[in-house]
Amino acid sequence: MKILLLGKNGQVGWELQRSLAPLGEVIALDRHGASYDAGLCGDLADLPGLAATVQRVRPDVIVNAAAHTAVDRAESEPELAHALNALATGVLAQEAAKLGAWLVHYSTDYVFDGHGERPWVETDTTAPLNVYGQSKRDGELRIQAANPRHLILRTSWVYAARGGNFAKTMLRLAQERERLTVIDDQWGAPTGSELLADVTAHLVRHVQQRPTEASALAGLYHLAAGGETTWHGYASHVLAQARRLQPALPIQAKDIAPVPTSAFPTPARRPRNSRLDTAKLQATFDLVLPPWQQGVDRMLAEIL
Repeated sequence: MKILLLGKNGQVGWELQRSLAPLGEVIALDRHGASYDAGLCGDLADLPGLAATVQRVRPDVIVNAAAHTAVDRAESEPELAHALNALATGVLAQEAAKLGAWLVHYSTDYVFDGHGERPWVETDTTAPLNVYGQSKRDGELRIQAANPRHLILRTSWVYAARGGNFAKTMLRLAQERERLTVIDDQWGAPTGSELLADVTAHLVRHVQQRPTEASALAGLYHLAAGGETTWHGYASHVLAQARRLQPALPIQAKDIAPVPTSAFPTPARRPRNSRLDTAKLQATFDLVLPPWQQGVDRMLAEIL
């Protein structure tokens, strides 16, 4: 199997290089291409270059982990967000379809408006609150229109041990301040990039081994860790676990105050309800998604 991976140095892309390696040859690109071959293009802004790269590599599977993910900045650069998250995705879908290849693509809970308290299912009506969410929804639609062999994986609250993340920010602030204020009216499930990568590899292996079931397996799925929490609950868990793992850590924060979203105004509106129902994914691919605490604890054990 030949796999073309885009966004190799991102949070999810970095883990995908590991999880996809046992499945076959992985050609991993970032926006600068590949160090071993200057003729390959991984830049989502270069649509002709992307098309030419797919035509040259002729992969069996394309895994697109690249995207415009700066949610607030997207409000001031909507054309760029649309180009990277929608137009480029459409090109990848079209080129994959010409080859009969699968396209695996990551989307977001931000395609929903966040009302209510029920976890979102795949068939719920989308209504993005911000430019980022709209651009990702446009990307989904382009894939669905261009290539029947697709796996669109909506996820939320993604983190990784590599690079910056919410937990690291909370740990830093807790060592600098005696009191923290954290939003408590947004709900979701912190989802590790390792989990996303490992599930992706499982799905790719599954669809490649069952070519006659392609039409039944292809589609849109929700993928997130089990359970739910708020950012306040997330922060509280991080600090409690950090104290257990590293009792000598100089944590000064004695209080984590819950505050509403309005306490931290941002250019882009965030959905209050980012709960994702993952029953379809788990049933279709015979998976069990672990509770969010498991992945966060593992990440903390790695970084502390």
